Amino acid sequence: MRYNRIRKMDISNGPGVRVSIFMQGCIFQCKQCFNPETHDFQGGKEFTEDTINRVLALGEKENIVGLSILGGEPMHPKNIEGTTKLAKAFKEKFPNKTIWSWTGFLFDKDLKNKDVLKYIDVLVDGQYVDELRNPKLKYSGSSNQRVIDVSKSLEENKVILFH
Repeated sequence: MRYNRIRKMDISNGPGVRVSIFMQGCIFQCKQCFNPETHDFQGGKEFTEDTINRVLALGEKENIVGLSILGGEPMHPKNIEGTTKLAKAFKEKFPNKTIWSWTGFLFDKDLKNKDVLKYIDVLVDGQYVDELRNPKLKYSGSSNQRVIDVSKSLEENKVILFH
């Protein structure tokens, strides 16, 4: 597994100041993707225990309210194991900080039974569709994407949107 970059103070991918990691590799390659440099599974840098430790160290700062995991595609079968490891380590160390993730996969169709969801607070799902682009949306790029409250959705066994 590989990652593209880590932002130590990101204010554009979720609420507040966050640490963001962009996983490397994506099969969707959405038209007008804002991150095409993350598509190649061979690009970026190797994702290791040191990567996880670096993210955890950045998360220790008092002004950091959470972690954002984007891509590329963090939920792709080549990436989901590392994404899960990172999310679990972050949530165990910082139980009061939130984890947000973005994916082209669908929560209720593709991800509902994946372990990674135990650690993610908010999931933005669905592929970006350029024809449905809406710059007024707060955490997604196109109107087909959903901003999901993961724990409530798992509890109620249906998609509950985050408000």
